[in-house]
Amino acid sequence: MTATTPRTIRIATRKSALAMWQAEYVKAELLKHHPHLSVELLPMSTQGDKILDTPLAKIGGKGLFIKELEIAMLEGRADIAVHSMKDVPVEFPEEFGLHAICVRENPFDAFVSNTYENIEALPQGAVVGTSSLRRQCQIRKYRPDLQIRDLRGNVNTRLAKLDNGDYDAIILAAAGLIRLDMADRIRAQLDADVSLPAVGQGAVGIECRNDDAELIELLQALDHEDTHTRVTAERAMNTRLEGGCQVPIGSFATLDDNELTITGMVGQPDGSTLLYASATGDRQRAAELGTEVAEALLAQGAGEILKALYD
Repeated sequence: MTATTPRTIRIATRKSALAMWQAEYVKAELLKHHPHLSVELLPMSTQGDKILDTPLAKIGGKGLFIKELEIAMLEGRADIAVHSMKDVPVEFPEEFGLHAICVRENPFDAFVSNTYENIEALPQGAVVGTSSLRRQCQIRKYRPDLQIRDLRGNVNTRLAKLDNGDYDAIILAAAGLIRLDMADRIRAQLDADVSLPAVGQGAVGIECRNDDAELIELLQALDHEDTHTRVTAERAMNTRLEGGCQVPIGSFATLDDNELTITGMVGQPDGSTLLYASATGDRQRAAELGTEVAEALLAQGAGEILKALYD
């Protein structure tokens, strides 16, 4: 590759505002580190974007957002796909891999309401919108008096339903609101002891073909080591639990110098049971620590809770 023959990198992305933000961010980062490149976006509509009246868990999980992007890469129409890490299944097709994880934005859940300051201020029986089983079980445990109702659609659609009075409050990822310049909609952050985040929440990952060594090398400039380490631990836990993306599993890893601590949660969707486990060790053991947490959760009965969801 020379300055006279710049490589063109095509980014497959969903058309939602948040997906487009992520793709534009990766484009800007690529050009910052490799000014000689040409970078183009290939916006696509996926099945997950088209089917909005059915809970994701019933139609194949969040992998629906990814499959068509991978087909575009297989067919040579795109070179990379950019994903919100909380939407990425635990396993990739053999041709593909996750070759960079960008620096993490705020990983926590956000409480969004036009009337109430925080989840504690909601009156008994208030209606809260979220389709995430992970959020549902933790909120039901924390505030069993609330009514939890499903909420699908992109960020703007969800906010419109709140503004229309369909809900007293909704729960969204803080990162998405921040990236879309809507941080002012966040009334309060739900700390990890109230709502443990999703695996990889707030991080953006880059997928490409495993046989494109040149491209993989270019992507290394975008990889954020601390974020990669934390997300590796969280995903290792999820892999051992055989958890999909739309299951009541939470996981959050933190780094203190070279010491990594990971906490995991598996819950009954009705909030009747929440299981927790944690592990701490050297950052080089990130994947092992994630697996340790999963084993501890399985020993408490997490397998039975998750199996019941798949049956």
